[in-house]
Amino acid sequence: MKRLLVVLVLLVFPSLAFADQAGKVTGTEKALLKIEEDLLAGILKGDWALFDRYMAPGFVFVGPDGSMQDKAQWMADAKSGALKIESSKNEDMKVRVYGDTGIVTYRSIDKGTFKGMDISGQYRWTDVFIKR
Repeated sequence: MKRLLVVLVLLVFPSLAFADQAGKVTGTEKALLKIEEDLLAGILKGDWALFDRYMAPGFVFVGPDGSMQDKAQWMADAKSGALKIESSKNEDMKVRVYGDTGIVTYRSIDKGTFKGMDISGQYRWTDVFIKR
């Protein structure tokens, strides 16, 4: 099975309070997991408005082949239909909050294509959110 690391950097999430109370799951952690859930639903529906909302202008995507895309490039590929995800399931999600920064790591099991090439497989993700 493919095991690849993909990194999304500088995602933005609005109006979330950062407060860790003695190791309890915080509202911030719940909010970040909800954002991830919404983004997955957006990918499956082809609803790219959510991505435009959460991606900061300085967004960077590092693909499985090491290529990098900025927000404009990533959005152009997504909106053009180059990225087609038939199914995706997120597992092993972990959230860490450090001040105004939230980091979500997880694995996805995906079935889809990118520019006609099969990209089905398992992927590891690191999404970095910064409160702005």
